[in-house]
Amino acid sequence: MTEIPTLLIVWHSRTGAAKAMAQAAFEAAAGECTARMLAADDVQPEDMLWATGYLFVCPENLASMTGAMKEFFDRHYYPVLGRIEGRPYAAMVAAGSDGQGAVRQIERIATGWRLRRIADSLIVCTDAQTPEAIAAPKRLGATDLARCGELGAMLGAGVAMGIF
Repeated sequence: MTEIPTLLIVWHSRTGAAKAMAQAAFEAAAGECTARMLAADDVQPEDMLWATGYLFVCPENLASMTGAMKEFFDRHYYPVLGRIEGRPYAAMVAAGSDGQGAVRQIERIATGWRLRRIADSLIVCTDAQTPEAIAAPKRLGATDLARCGELGAMLGAGVAMGIF
């Protein structure tokens, strides 16, 4: 772990919504602390150990987090187990309707790692309900992106001040 307060934003996105959420959070957090935004496929255990806090961002597919995000957790669970306890985290989920299934999965894994949830998970609902709407590229509105930025700024500031 670095001595400098750092935030790692791990994201996966299929249609752009979760990436936009992660980007909004990253831009806000980067004004508060050293932040890094990495796609779930690119994260290595060293990246997890580098960070003093985490933000996990993904879409929900079929009432679960996406496979790439699950693979991120699978690849990193044991290599960092026992080495990141007590670090703060938050989660954001892009969902067509509910989002709770993905949130529950992320929270269960974070509990196993003994991370500290510092905010309720943020779910951005896209209301995509048809196969065409679900697969279509997503553009989020300013209000939703502002909410993501607020969570990123809060997490970044808390990490920087050492209050989490």
